Amino acid sequence: MASHRKPRTSVLTSPGSRRTAAGLTTAALASVTLLSQTADAAPRAPRPTIEEVKQKVDGLYRQAEVATQKYNAAKERADHQRETVDGLLDAAAKRAEKMNASRRELGTFASAQYRTGGMNPTAQLMLAKDPQQFFDRSHLMERLTGRQQQAVTDYQKQAAAAARQRAEASRSLDQLQNSQAALKESKRSVQQKLAEARQLLSRLTAQEKARLAELERQKEAAAKRRAEEEARKQQERERLRQHDGGSTGGQTGGDTGGSTGGSQSTKAEKALAFARAQIGKPYVWGATGPSSYDCSGLTQAAWKAAGVDLPRTTWEQVKVGQRVATKDLQPGDLVFFFDDISHVGMYIGGGRMIHAPHPGANVREESIYYMPIYGSVRLG
Repeated sequence: MASHRKPRTSVLTSPGSRRTAAGLTTAALASVTLLSQTADAAPRAPRPTIEEVKQKVDGLYRQAEVATQKYNAAKERADHQRETVDGLLDAAAKRAEKMNASRRELGTFASAQYRTGGMNPTAQLMLAKDPQQFFDRSHLMERLTGRQQQAVTDYQKQAAAAARQRAEASRSLDQLQNSQAALKESKRSVQQKLAEARQLLSRLTAQEKARLAELERQKEAAAKRRAEEEARKQQERERLRQHDGGSTGGQTGGDTGGSTGGSQSTKAEKALAFARAQIGKPYVWGATGPSSYDCSGLTQAAWKAAGVDLPRTTWEQVKVGQRVATKDLQPGDLVFFFDDISHVGMYIGGGRMIHAPHPGANVREESIYYMPIYGSVRLG
């Protein structure tokens, strides 16, 4: 019976054709993989607007100012503790010298006792060539015994005092180390915030930087308009008060009113004159002059020139003097900003102040309404 099976056909392929086919397959697989990864990848975040960048940078500057105040406080504590430790070390050195003197005196008595051999008085009398010499010597030994007891007492007091000083010095050294650790952490925090702000600004194009500068000018202009409006209102209140013959008990409000006294007025003028002389100098965090300042460093230096010592930080400066309302501000008053009291400026009148604004800016005059006001104090 004949077979009807279809003969098998053999297909021969060349090496070149096989490589071509393999390449096409690899390319197809790569394309599929790429498409799959692209489909699974998260969409790129939209580029922030200039307004968002400004808000972020302003926030970082404010955080840096808070960290700067922490740094200032830690530095003040560290400096104080360092002075305390130095004083304790000096006192310990003097105490050691007193202990050595007491020890030398005790050694003198011990040597004298060794030379006599601890002989009892009867034996000394029998062996003495001259009885009168014995009695003189005995009287001297009685006096020496009293001095010896006093020397022992003095030495014991000096040793106890030295032990107390060592313990106090140890505690002060621990506090110094803690203050230095806080100082280091605050410094790191400031540098981190400023680095973040610089990084954000460095990514802006020239056009975006111009837009950012325009937003800043608009904010300054709005704050200036409010300051001028408040100044006009104050002048009107003062005019009405003078017209009505009213009085506020010898002290009128506002920078057009009366003074709190000749001495205070003179001090405020000196402080303001100093602050004006610093205009144009750069803001540097932690700086107290004379070539650069941070905000509280400037107010501290200005009032120091007027003979008034202020604490180092905004948090302490706000506790000094008399609290006054914004509408009653007078030149020389300190104005504090933000709920965390992280910034301060010196009022000059007309709704304006002199302050050290933030890194990258110089000491300048500006409206007090540029930032949210926390409160104000008058130094008396």
